Amino acid sequence: MNDRSRAILMVDDDEGLCELVQEFLGREGYRVTAVHDGASGLGAALDGGFALAILDVMLPVLDGFAVLRQLRRQSNVPVIMLTARASEQDRVGGLGEGADDYLVKPFAAAELLARIRAVLRRTLQRSDLVSSVVQVGDLRVDALNRAASYCGVPIELTPTELTILEVLVRAVGRIVSRDELAGVLHQRQTTPYERSLDVHVSHLRRKLEGVGWTAIRTVRGQGYICVTDA
Repeated sequence: MNDRSRAILMVDDDEGLCELVQEFLGREGYRVTAVHDGASGLGAALDGGFALAILDVMLPVLDGFAVLRQLRRQSNVPVIMLTARASEQDRVGGLGEGADDYLVKPFAAAELLARIRAVLRRTLQRSDLVSSVVQVGDLRVDALNRAASYCGVPIELTPTELTILEVLVRAVGRIVSRDELAGVLHQRQTTPYERSLDVHVSHLRRKLEGVGWTAIRTVRGQGYICVTDA
């Protein structure tokens, strides 16, 4: 195996557990890099270079489901959810968001190793790129070419505005929190006094409304949503 095929990212706020997994998988020839909050984990995963990510759900800054959703916007890197959240709803939710496997804590180290090997075998030939184009009605966003249009008419957006729009359009019908958006843009959590995100969203909505598209809504105290009935 090459170096990348042995590189694993572990995103978990339990530093002791990370050390144990690093030691165990290290003996099996894997190189494990550990980070301890969701925003840092998202940033590390998007930087590339990992064959697989092990992702907890209950994380500081961004929870694991939010990390997985945003990771799936840009990458198909295999993800194993490793968490104490054992309910059927959580399992179905994690797999539905794009996880390749879901393992509940406490777990046997040998089982984790077996699942890592199985996931890597299944995904060996899979492309690391997801579709760059997403469309809601007559609005089209092409993330690869950094372009957006409505009814075929280009919309001039800044890179930040385009990223926000892509996140909201891919999450159509679901509220996206300010922290989730900040995690995508900056790999960190928003602060109570930070207004830059609101300014970007305001400018984006003004441009979209200028071409007749009014689907971006603010949900007070929660975040933003792209609706389908605009």
